[in-house]
Amino acid sequence: MQKFNEVTRLPIPSGNEPERGQTEDSIGNGVHVLVVDDDTTSLRSVERILRARGFDVMTAADGASALDLVNSEMIDVMLLDLVMPGMSGLDVLRKTKLQKEQIQVVMMTAFGDVDAAVAAVKAGAYDFLTKPFQSPDALALSVSKAAEHSKLLCRARELERELEIHERYGDIIGSSVPMMEVYRMVESVAHSVSTVLLQGESGTGKELVARAIHNQGPRATKPFIPVNCSAIPETLVEAELFGHVRGAFTGAVESRKGMFETANGGTIMLDEIGDLPLQVQVKLLRALQDGEIKRVGSSESIKVDTRVVAATNVNLTEAMERGVFRQDLYYRLSVITIPLPPLRDRSEDIPLLAYHFLKKYAARSGRDITRLSLEAMRALRTHSWPGNVRELENAIERSVVLARGDAILPGDLPPSVVDTRAPSVPQNLLLDLPFNEAKKKAVEQFESSYVESMLKRAGGNVSEAARQAGMDRSNFRRVLRKYKHSH
Repeated sequence: MQKFNEVTRLPIPSGNEPERGQTEDSIGNGVHVLVVDDDTTSLRSVERILRARGFDVMTAADGASALDLVNSEMIDVMLLDLVMPGMSGLDVLRKTKLQKEQIQVVMMTAFGDVDAAVAAVKAGAYDFLTKPFQSPDALALSVSKAAEHSKLLCRARELERELEIHERYGDIIGSSVPMMEVYRMVESVAHSVSTVLLQGESGTGKELVARAIHNQGPRATKPFIPVNCSAIPETLVEAELFGHVRGAFTGAVESRKGMFETANGGTIMLDEIGDLPLQVQVKLLRALQDGEIKRVGSSESIKVDTRVVAATNVNLTEAMERGVFRQDLYYRLSVITIPLPPLRDRSEDIPLLAYHFLKKYAARSGRDITRLSLEAMRALRTHSWPGNVRELENAIERSVVLARGDAILPGDLPPSVVDTRAPSVPQNLLLDLPFNEAKKKAVEQFESSYVESMLKRAGGNVSEAARQAGMDRSNFRRVLRKYKHSH
């Protein structure tokens, strides 16, 4: 029978080594370990090794005593001897997993046969070590990794509970201070009839917030119609919104309702409202003021009871100054304004969002992927997310497809996420400017470099570049045009 002459590892995520600069004396800080072994000499030896490295160690000489401690004490990792009189190590392992699944169990044995290792894996063991140990450091590292795995599982359960709390808001995810303010505003405006203006960068979840406002209010059983104003050809916008009669224009072979009539009694979301042509803005203003529309080609007014939630990722004040957006329409739309924070301003929500998307796409693809490695999560937390939540969702969807095990590793993430180097900013020049102006120039430099790099990487294909950036094609083109015209 094959013997193990060194530490035998079970499949575990790579890259979970202690942080750089961490001393061996601190590797176990905050980690609670239970050592179970009927051999007193071995028990005390393992205890000394772990205590010297900062672990909080408890000991038990038999299975029954160990299970008592499992029920009464906080335990992250159990170091468990396989062969013991009375209750065997495998029996203790199985009962521990039934009682406290999050406890990670590292089996120890002086025999180390393959059959025992397989049985331990099937029963839920995290790692398998043979005596004598390869080295004290190998023992400590195995326990440290097991503890990190335990913390990941506990964090996943916390995220699961948080996600359940947020279910009433649909797919709006987040518990940060900025998002709590968004929730408060949604609750406040849902039962009113006032027009709402959502302001936020592309990918911040404006449609999700609009849906939440609709679903939380008395119109929830009526239609919710989202309209992307920038995606409709300028010559067709009016007909799409207000409908047309037969013969109104070439190709109008029959009369047709517009989006406002379709959403009657419910809510219409006008996304990218800043792209609405001026002549259509006039008719939209009338619809908001009088609750009436006219189909293209008709002189008959039609009463509609449609609530409007508008959204924009551009500065409408600047658009008014340029003469491309009506001031009277702006004031009518912005009765209530809800600013949506970019993801970089609420980075504490990234784990919750990542876990939400992981569950969504793992279930959709039938993959048994349940977590992200610490290094993958660290990369997500440090990325700047210019495409906001939409970019994060795309990154997780891609990672679920590429992941080989039950965890997403850094190599599964898009290169743009793992490589967080930002374009250099001439700090010496920015320091001579007021904060807001310096920030604006730094953001402009980043956006310019980012979209051009994405386009180059996609071989000039705008659609592919926008997909990789997690942006709508129309928004990507707008940013691209903005900086091409400025050069």
